[in-house]
This record gives sequence, C-alpha cells and structure tokens, in this order.
Amino acid sequence: MNKKVTSALTSAIMISLILIVLDLIAGFSNIKFTTWYRWIPTIIFCIGIIIVCISYANQNDNLVTFGNVFGHGFKTTAIIAALMLVYTLLSIYLIFPDTKEKYIDEMRRQMEAKGNLSEDTVNNAVEMTSKFFLVGATVGAVIGTLIGGAIASLLGAAFAKKKPASPFDQPTT
Repeated sequence: MNKKVTSALTSAIMISLILIVLDLIAGFSNIKFTTWYRWIPTIIFCIGIIIVCISYANQNDNLVTFGNVFGHGFKTTAIIAALMLVYTLLSIYLIFPDTKEKYIDEMRRQMEAKGNLSEDTVNNAVEMTSKFFLVGATVGAVIGTLIGGAIASLLGAAFAKKKPASPFDQPTT
C-alpha cells in the first residue's frame, strides 16, 4: 500500500495562503511597514518550509536522502515565489494601491531619523526608490523568497530523519 505524499504544489498553496492572509491583515491594520513586523512573514515562511521538508521525509518513512528532501523543499519554495509574485502585483495595483506612497514615506522618515544624511541624499534616495519601486518590490519578493526558501530547505533537509536503504529504493521526487 503506497502512502500519499503531500505534493509541493499543495504545500506551496497552503503556505502562500497563510502569507497572503497575514499580509492582508497587516495591510488593513497599517502595521505592514512597522519595524517589528518586517521579519514575521519571513519567519513563518521558513518554519513552513522546514515543516514541509520534515513532513515529506516522514511521509516517505524516512527512506530519503538529503537531496530528496532539499529538492522537495525547494520545489515548494519555487511555487511559493511564483504565487507570491502574482499576489504582490495584485496587492500593489489593486488591493493596496497606496503601498508605494506608504513605503516611500516610511523610508523617508527612517532616513531623516538617522540625522546623518543630507536633505539632498534623502531626496535622491526617495526619487530613485519611487522610480524603481515596482521592479524592486517584485524582484525583491522573488529573490528574497528563493534565498530564504533555499536556506529553510537546507535546514529542513538537515533536520529530517533519513534512513535510505539503497540507492534503488529512493523516491524519485
């Protein structure tokens, strides 16, 4: 009797939905750009990928290799990156159209709070950020997700129990 292994797509959809709901809550409650909130989605994402990796190993009776587990975790990450890219674009254009202004205002406030930057430097930074906001947000979301997911997949593969019997008994996914 074959055990049913949760697919990377199913895991990615579940984690993406959690991250989207979290972002919606943060956006509507105006905490999205606060300093303390910034790392919460990343932490939840990484914990989710680690759990996916460990679950994958357990669902395969731990007859997996480090590479099998890492591969499954990174497949999940790649799907999440694609889903979050779509959500990021929808969020910026439709759900929270004032995201750019809020981000730039917060950036200006933080730069001015440092006190060691000239008004010209702050204005130039704000102008550049405003010009390349969409590119920065989308590329940043994808690259950040892939890097964080690779690290979380490595950790998940390291934490997962592995007892491969023979190279011919390894799962192919």
